[in-house]
Amino acid sequence: MIEMVEWQRGMQGSLVVLVTWVGYSAWMSPGFIRIWLMALLCMAVGCSSSPVGIPEALEPRIDKNLTFTQVLASPESYQGRLILLGGEILKAKRLKEGTRVELLQLPLNRYHEPTTDLMRSQGRVLVLHDESPDPATLPTGTLVTFVGEVTGSLIEKTDEVDYRYTTMTVKYWYVWPFAVYHGL
Repeated sequence: MIEMVEWQRGMQGSLVVLVTWVGYSAWMSPGFIRIWLMALLCMAVGCSSSPVGIPEALEPRIDKNLTFTQVLASPESYQGRLILLGGEILKAKRLKEGTRVELLQLPLNRYHEPTTDLMRSQGRVLVLHDESPDPATLPTGTLVTFVGEVTGSLIEKTDEVDYRYTTMTVKYWYVWPFAVYHGL
């Protein structure tokens, strides 16, 4: 029998459950308690992780110390390095080698979701997606998070001026559902 359940916030904002046990029943067997604790742990971990789902094999290869600002300043210096980025699709175009997506880089929050504050962007990036998604499935304004391998830079016209784009190849890609970033 459970006498009291108390919910408290721990020092790091984690939810702590304090349970006072009184008496004993079959429900309190060590096996049941372990199952209950594992279920609670899984729920806590599931609620705090990002929905992006970066593959385990790719996660340790991402250079978490490398910033987009560094890559933007000298893309050739970081060729072959993996970085986690996000942004808003400006346009997508099918090429022979895949689908090229022009993104407006946007900072990521703790869930790896791009911010919707376009003024926080540090620039644009051209991303080659080898799997060739149909550009019609990547409309302007779609938010994405991806793991990209830096491949260098490319100068192209943006409106009437030359613009140096950082170029990357997608290693993993997550498209955010429309309702998530439009508050629906």
